[in-house]
Amino acid sequence: MILSASLTCLLAWIFALLGAAKILALGPMPELAAHAGFTTAAYRVIGGLELAGAIGVALGPVVPLCGGLAGIGLLMLLAGALTTHVRKGGGLTKLLPAVTCAALVAWPLVLLQRLTQ
Repeated sequence: MILSASLTCLLAWIFALLGAAKILALGPMPELAAHAGFTTAAYRVIGGLELAGAIGVALGPVVPLCGGLAGIGLLMLLAGALTTHVRKGGGLTKLLPAVTCAALVAWPLVLLQRLTQ
């Protein structure tokens, strides 16, 4: 249970921070958006979806359906990130964070599915 709570907090923090950085266009976010072929406005929308996912994951222990839907949404965002990195030729160093986050998001979804059986 402690591991699950820790993972939930970690995921919520990761996606809340990434989402806020994209929304506020902090640091390298405008350059990263341009490199990926997105406008800053489109990148802000992605940041908003990441922030919504973070909130949903944080609510997951209380509202499992919300957590499950948020996890699925984050996996869809990460699939888009992986596709973009592959198309842009980012290499393994660009793919690794998205793959790691996808694994971290998928694990609680598997646990949630087992709990609801």
